[in-house]
Amino acid sequence: MSCPFNDEQLGQLKMFVELCKNQPLLLQHPKIAFFKDYIISLGGRIPSTGFTPKSFPASGDSGAATNNTSEKIPSSEDESETESDVELDMEGVIEADPIDDSQVMGDQEKETTDEERDQSDEKRSEAMRAFSEQNFEEAIKLYSEAIVLNPQSALLFAKRGQVYLKLNKPNACIKDCTKALELNCDSAAAYKFRGRAYRLLGKFEEASHDLCESLKIDYDDQTNEWLNEVKPNAEKLRQHKLTVQRKKEEKEHQDKLRRARNAQEARARAAQAQAEAPGGGFGGFPGAGGFPGAGGGMPDLTTLLSDPEIMALIQDPDVAMAFQDVSSNPANFVKYQNNPKVAAAIEKLQNKFFSAGFGGGAGAAPGAGPQPPTDDDVGLD
Repeated sequence: MSCPFNDEQLGQLKMFVELCKNQPLLLQHPKIAFFKDYIISLGGRIPSTGFTPKSFPASGDSGAATNNTSEKIPSSEDESETESDVELDMEGVIEADPIDDSQVMGDQEKETTDEERDQSDEKRSEAMRAFSEQNFEEAIKLYSEAIVLNPQSALLFAKRGQVYLKLNKPNACIKDCTKALELNCDSAAAYKFRGRAYRLLGKFEEASHDLCESLKIDYDDQTNEWLNEVKPNAEKLRQHKLTVQRKKEEKEHQDKLRRARNAQEARARAAQAQAEAPGGGFGGFPGAGGFPGAGGGMPDLTTLLSDPEIMALIQDPDVAMAFQDVSSNPANFVKYQNNPKVAAAIEKLQNKFFSAGFGGGAGAAPGAGPQPPTDDDVGLD
């Protein structure tokens, strides 16, 4: 395929590439958006720093300089829209307790004997008495001893989690209740106390979830009261997340439309630039007077090439090469008559170009002059 540019144009192109190498931010200029889109389509990377119009020389064409682009280039601030904080009722939220790695969790591989299980039950009874007497530190100690004897008991972890709640240690409670749920996923007590612990930490959505799960397993008035307490904040957070997600999806949709529009405009600009180049070609397609047999003026190639049907045809390499071949020599059309795809495409392109103002009449072969007579034309029997 011959080069569609002359030496002067190639020199200008080389200068432009060198300028882009030295000033990468030039690619952020709105008027070069089509070239930036092309680089991105090939997997290239563009400097992300925002475009500042003052860093580029003004165009010599005052008229062009005053024309605004049809699309505003979003700044980094526009793209990262500031989200307002959700107003929550934080009354009752406490400072989180530090994670205690020394918290007794027992040996999960231990095989508990019947004797150890009985001893564990005795420790649990003592711990419950200490809890009722509000001797919480003693209750923690006794529950820990019971867990060492029987580390597979979900109830022991849930009950010790309850004591940690009384000591305002929500993280320790969450750790115990989570272990209890690993041992027994239907532990209403573990869900209840962990839900309350999440509430004390201000994690209202997690609290709402756990308290709801507890009520599903075993209804309890206190659990229901705690749930009603966290519901308003949990609902506000849920609605906020839905709003954020909706805005994100809308932005992604707008970005997709913008990219498609930029790509379409880039194709149209490239088509117009090539059509206006010396020789009047667009990838081998004729310009004004270049179409053999054309009697009319040059149609608006930008309009023609924005036609989805035209674009679909010329993007097929076989069709593009065949049409270029026939354009240079109409007699070459004979070579493609036995190729249904190419013949039909050439005929369709021919009709499109003729109807757009190339002249010569729709239906005639590209650039066709007088055709050889047929048997019917001369009246042969």
